[in-house]
Amino acid sequence: MSEETTNAPTDGLWSRLRLIEGQPLAARAGAYSGLHDELSRRLDSGTKLDQRDAPGTR
Repeated sequence: MSEETTNAPTDGLWSRLRLIEGQPLAARAGAYSGLHDELSRRLDSGTKLDQRDAPGTR
C-alpha cells in the first residue's frame, strides 16, 4: 500500500476534493464554500469539551 492510500479518509472527502478540483475555477469557490459549511456544521455538532475539563483551566 502506498502512503497516500493508508492515510486516505474513509468518508469520501478525497473523492469530493478531487471532484471539486476538476470543476471550472468559478464553480470551485462555491463548492469549497459548501464543503466548508458542511464540515463546520459537523464539527459544531460534535461533543463540546466541558469547561472544567478544558486544558489550562486548573
